[in-house]
Amino acid sequence: MTGKSPAGRAYHHGDLRRALLSAAVEAIGEAGPTALSLRDLARRAGVSHAAPTHHFGDKAGLLTALATDGFRLLAGELTRAAQETGSILEIGVAYLRFAVENRAHFEVMFRPELYHQDDPELVAASQQANAALQAGVAALPDAPSGREGRLTGLAAWSIVHGFATLWLAGTLPTDVLGTDPEEAGRSVIHRLFAR
Repeated sequence: MTGKSPAGRAYHHGDLRRALLSAAVEAIGEAGPTALSLRDLARRAGVSHAAPTHHFGDKAGLLTALATDGFRLLAGELTRAAQETGSILEIGVAYLRFAVENRAHFEVMFRPELYHQDDPELVAASQQANAALQAGVAALPDAPSGREGRLTGLAAWSIVHGFATLWLAGTLPTDVLGTDPEEAGRSVIHRLFAR
């Protein structure tokens, strides 16, 4: 069913959820996740101010959906890198690429105070992303198992997440690393855990 938005733009009700999430990505890109307002999202999507509440319940519900999408996208990127390269280094670069290309998702995913942490879809998506990273660790030659394997996975995640966070904050020296995030990440990550 097609209608006219308050701003006079046509929209399709079947795409409203996606339109609201896209508006959230845009708004977070401009002002960060804490400044997000459902009323602003409705305006950006050209729908009534009640539409976001109808679809997501509240701001935390909307951010839960955004984080869930983010974890699913991240799991896909990590899995694809593992299948195509079999390299833990390239899995780390895929993580960095995801953070740079999906900054709004990334900024929400690791801020659990912003969303409903116990949402079943969110939990499943987060576990899927974690499993993709752990699979990369398990593929290492002489891969550790059990607790050591888990610790190695946490070390890999900490390294790439820390680098991604520092890159996005603009605090890394470009005179040393250059301006391409993937090449910069590859050169740093390689020194720490490439095998």
